[in-house]
Amino acid sequence: MESIAAFDAKTRLSELLDRAAKGETFEITKHGRPVGKLGPPDAVRDPRVVAEAVARLKSYRGALKSLQTADVLALKHEGHRY
Repeated sequence: MESIAAFDAKTRLSELLDRAAKGETFEITKHGRPVGKLGPPDAVRDPRVVAEAVARLKSYRGALKSLQTADVLALKHEGHRY
């Protein structure tokens, strides 16, 4: 892991972000002491997984259209103690 002073990190942020996107990790230091890390995200979202989740959510569309207002209010208060 490469160590970079905070001032240098500020001036070269764009370059460091490009390198971090490729998998590199950097330790940011201030006055010689480590204060943070810059690196790639822990988990990159897979577009296929996101698309599948959206499709599943869209499949619920209209599932509750048959409920009347009174039914929704009854569900809202279900389990409440008066």
